[in-house]
Amino acid sequence: MARADRPAVTLPTTDGPPSPESARRAVEAVWRIESARIVGALTRYTGDFELAEDVAQEALAEALVSWARDGAPASPVGWLLATARRRAIDAFRRRSARDERYARLARPLAEGEAAAGAAAPPERADDLPWDPDRVDDDVLALIFVACHPVLSPEARVALTLRVVGGLSSEEIARAFLVPVPTVQARITRAKKTIGAAGVPFELPPAEERRERLGSVLSVLYVIFTEGSTATGGESLLRADLAYEAVRLARTLAALLPREPEVHGLLALFELTAARFPARTGPDGEPVLLEDQDRRLWDRSAIRRGRAALGRATAAGRGLGPYGLQAAVAACHAAAPSVPETDWERIVVLYEALGRVAPSPVVDLNRAVAVAMASGPRQALAIVDDLTATGRLSGSHLLPTVRGELLTRLGRTAEARAELELAARLCRNTRERSVLLRKAAALG
Repeated sequence: MARADRPAVTLPTTDGPPSPESARRAVEAVWRIESARIVGALTRYTGDFELAEDVAQEALAEALVSWARDGAPASPVGWLLATARRRAIDAFRRRSARDERYARLARPLAEGEAAAGAAAPPERADDLPWDPDRVDDDVLALIFVACHPVLSPEARVALTLRVVGGLSSEEIARAFLVPVPTVQARITRAKKTIGAAGVPFELPPAEERRERLGSVLSVLYVIFTEGSTATGGESLLRADLAYEAVRLARTLAALLPREPEVHGLLALFELTAARFPARTGPDGEPVLLEDQDRRLWDRSAIRRGRAALGRATAAGRGLGPYGLQAAVAACHAAAPSVPETDWERIVVLYEALGRVAPSPVVDLNRAVAVAMASGPRQALAIVDDLTATGRLSGSHLLPTVRGELLTRLGRTAEARAELELAARLCRNTRERSVLLRKAAALG
């Protein structure tokens, strides 16, 4: 990506003296947009992922004070990078005054910039200490490091949102309903694990990249899924979290344009997020698919999703798990109503998905599609088989679907019992209220 293709971040000027609140907003805006590039550049310069993230956070803390006093600099990214590099130099100096890496880092710095108490770091966009031809590689390497298989799934999600997405520990904790110290501990352990395992800051070899890419896509899928239907809390949607996953998927698609599953994942996100405006009512209550005002669906997102799905299909390798799910979402996007949806095609897509990525959730979704295409009795047989396996015994999804099917079959008492069970298992307040209303409506 040439520098001309991505202008430097600039912040609007404000009347009057700066304030701590305006400084905080400015720092958050820059970090959210440029965190991956900043940490990636610092990691390449220091050769130490943990140090790079730590000094970047120190630079943010210093910016909150300095920008409130002096105003935001003309080149905020350059300011943060220069400040973070000075902190890295200090860290290397403490380790060893003769350290070769310290000397390598110190040489490019101007004498005035390196001196203690320098008035301000360079602020020209042209002074950004990264090679613009390597920015893409830096960001991509950072994504692969944050999603390295040596980390636990929870750690990958937290680290990706922190260093690639630019979210704070508080934001991550709020999104996943866990204490802030838990998130901070996960991030700290993840960085130490990466250091202990000697994970290099580089793109994996081409032959390993596709295998490692699965971990990256899985992390983004978990983030988006939690945002699109929250597993707990008071809100059905956590739109900010879902849109962050969309943004990261767009970045990944731009960096890996020849990977069809990346485009498939992006298509799934865009097509699913397109329905967000119609999924909740004015009071935040869930609106079921059959009751949604499809005029509220985001047509621009649908166009982007279809285009991404087209790129995934054009690769000629056949759709993978994410591409197949995107194809299901495309069927919904094309339909004027639930009855006019191409349920036969959706059944076929779920059958294909069950072969390439078998899971009980896929089978449950297939049962829903079968119910719409062929009636509830055939679908109930699929659900009863799933019940017998016990693989979804702790989830509210299975009794929810079973209750709906029993309702359609006129088995009211059994349906009510299933919906009440689903409500007890559901941790999301909004979803639970819908389930209880359905159960109550059955008398």
